[in-house]
Amino acid sequence: MKILVTGAAGFIGMTTAERLLARGNEVVGLDNLNDYYDVALKNSRLARLAVHPNFRFVKLDIAERAQMQALFAAERFERVVHLAAQAGVRYSLQNPHAYVDSNVVGFLNVLEGCRHTGVQHLVYASSSSVYGGNTKMPFSEHDGVDHPVSLYAATKKANELMAHTYSHLYGLATTGLRFFTVYGPWGRPDMALFLFTQAILAGRAIDVFNQGQMQRDFTYVDDIVEGVVRVVDHVATPDATYDPMRADPATSNAPYRIFNIGNNRPASLLAFIECLEAQLGKTAQKNFLPLQPGDVPSTYANTDALHQWVGFVPATPIEEGVRRFVAWYRDHYRVIARA
Repeated sequence: MKILVTGAAGFIGMTTAERLLARGNEVVGLDNLNDYYDVALKNSRLARLAVHPNFRFVKLDIAERAQMQALFAAERFERVVHLAAQAGVRYSLQNPHAYVDSNVVGFLNVLEGCRHTGVQHLVYASSSSVYGGNTKMPFSEHDGVDHPVSLYAATKKANELMAHTYSHLYGLATTGLRFFTVYGPWGRPDMALFLFTQAILAGRAIDVFNQGQMQRDFTYVDDIVEGVVRVVDHVATPDATYDPMRADPATSNAPYRIFNIGNNRPASLLAFIECLEAQLGKTAQKNFLPLQPGDVPSTYANTDALHQWVGFVPATPIEEGVRRFVAWYRDHYRVIARA
């Protein structure tokens, strides 16, 4: 298959592209290489992909309508894994327009490209952030998510609604995956594990929000990518049991599905930091701070539906995942320092 992976220079995008290439797919990777975080890291990820003969990179912003139309028309992708987005809850408080440009306008361009060129299946990144003000744990796809607490979350919920519209109107098979706190080697520098590792090794204090009373369903990137690839192969179909009188937000009488993809085993932030301290051999100095606007104190994924759909079972304990991240970080930044 020829598969488009948007956000291919990103953390999950690179790892997904590697997995698809390893099994013999032709992958076209798209990214705009913006400077939201270190572009050198993005280029290092792309360098890993560039060695594969079945990989081609296209530098393009998904918000550019004409160029996106031309790309889809020329390439005729069979499937699309859409991971490009403006990420980050906190940054959405500072630069909201970036989220609408990328996550709404850009997503519309992807939908239109899929619609007009016969793409068989669109798999796209949603987020655990859509659960917003929900406090019922674990979070279930079958519950409503109508109370976002950040613009980032609102754009991801909008993506799910837009996808359903295209599934309903045009028969486009779409599957949305709500990612829960993905971490691991090649991770994003704005995420907690990366920030904490940098600070601890430099002898700086780390910021611990909500006075440390945070819980996250930390999910190792290889587990996430295994789930993504399985979903790519399992094309969304209408739910024969769907009852519009008792509408289920996760399914439809159109070829549309929504799934949580997480570890199904939340951990406290302080326990996560303890794992990191053990791997670094250093104790963190901690600044305990209030909960930040747009943030939520806890996330916890019910992944029963994804298990039933594709057999998804997360397999990496936090201790092992953190160990692998630290090993990568020490190796990568020692190489960068020598360069």
